[in-house]
Amino acid sequence: MQEWKIRQTVYHRLNHEHDDDLKTKKIVIKDNIKEYAFDHFYKRIDEWIYPAKSYFVAYCYAYWIGRDFDEDFWELLKDPDLLYGNDPYFKPYSDETAEIYDYLFDMIDWPIPMKGMVPDVYEYYKKEILNHN
Repeated sequence: MQEWKIRQTVYHRLNHEHDDDLKTKKIVIKDNIKEYAFDHFYKRIDEWIYPAKSYFVAYCYAYWIGRDFDEDFWELLKDPDLLYGNDPYFKPYSDETAEIYDYLFDMIDWPIPMKGMVPDVYEYYKKEILNHN
């Protein structure tokens, strides 16, 4: 098992309550997934817009895990357990989702800019994957 998955598993075994638990949020389902996912990178968004947020978070996680653990970005996006099964809207990279992930790849500069909702997701990533409390 990869180191990042071990860290993620340990985090979730020790922590059962999360600020972003979808059971406690008002979810807004919207079409135009590519555009809404892109907006998360550059705008503060006060709604829980799905499935766009799932693509945004998965993209960020694949980028950071790839960088921090020397893993392949695209292989990470193909992993159905990338988000630990916590997001029912998450879909890994496949023929069905390639257009959305490819769009984000074409539109988002690397390193991912710390703008929009990115800092919030990075704080959670640090706790979950880097084990920085």
